[in-house]
Amino acid sequence: MVRIIVWLLAAWVVISVLGAVVKGLFWLAVVGVVLFVGTAAYGAIKSKGRKEIR
Repeated sequence: MVRIIVWLLAAWVVISVLGAVVKGLFWLAVVGVVLFVGTAAYGAIKSKGRKEIR
């Protein structure tokens, strides 16, 4: 599960950078940032819940 979240975070960073670099694709940067934040929050919630079970 952690591996998938890390891959998603990396993909969102690449999409954000691509959207920021290519003029006219600013919306892609915004989408990438939103997805990055959402994935990071999901990963934080899941990992916090896993620690409590142990």
